[in-house]
Amino acid sequence: MTIRSMGFIAALALVGAACGTKEAAGPLEPTGPTGRVRFVNLITDPARLPLNAILESVPFGVNLGYGGTTPSSLPSPATANYSAILAGDRTLVLQKTADPTVTVATLTFTIVQDDDHTVYATGGTGGGAITGFMTTDPTPAPGAGQVAVRIVNMSPTGGALDFFVTAPNADLSTATPTASNVAYHGESQYVNIAAGTYQIRAVPAGTAPASRSASVVINFTPPATPTPFPAGGARTIVAGDAAAGGSPLRAFLLPDR
Repeated sequence: MTIRSMGFIAALALVGAACGTKEAAGPLEPTGPTGRVRFVNLITDPARLPLNAILESVPFGVNLGYGGTTPSSLPSPATANYSAILAGDRTLVLQKTADPTVTVATLTFTIVQDDDHTVYATGGTGGGAITGFMTTDPTPAPGAGQVAVRIVNMSPTGGALDFFVTAPNADLSTATPTASNVAYHGESQYVNIAAGTYQIRAVPAGTAPASRSASVVINFTPPATPTPFPAGGARTIVAGDAAAGGSPLRAFLLPDR
């Protein structure tokens, strides 16, 4: 590890100390109207990764590879799913970790008071342009013994998809889609399912039931630790391209609450 990287991590540790734990305020310690934000790196250009995220001139994430997210990856005790930030227009600068003088992208977005937001960095395949995309995350409180789940489709290659969140190895021909016809940049509503262990699969939208098992383009079973679908929790399932763009498609699980 370089001295520069060590210094950046030390700065993040200071941010973490200011943030506290689960519902921490950092990194800006806002004192006015706030929303909350998190960042997900879906840049499909390995040559420009990993990257550091600088939010309003404050370190917000370090060494984020494809699929990396922050603030949940900040050093302990900054383990919040989101960070509070002043409402209004905000800027996130992405720098190459190996050479922070290289700006990979600058993303601007608007924080709405009392709302949770996820900012995605996307694109970049083969040295192409990188753009930002933001969702608002109206995280519900699920019923007893349940977890709230929604889908966000960030795969330009996959197009519109039907998603199934089922017991492992369940028969897709008889399964009901958890979310149907979710287009690129589309997002489903949250739905409540029983807490437990699930397999996430996707097929092209409208695939006939008998053809689903042979048409799966995403097949993802989250690790058992930490508990992927806990009672009282909420999760966003994100569909994305391969790390360098294109197929095979991938999925990521984000904790919302």
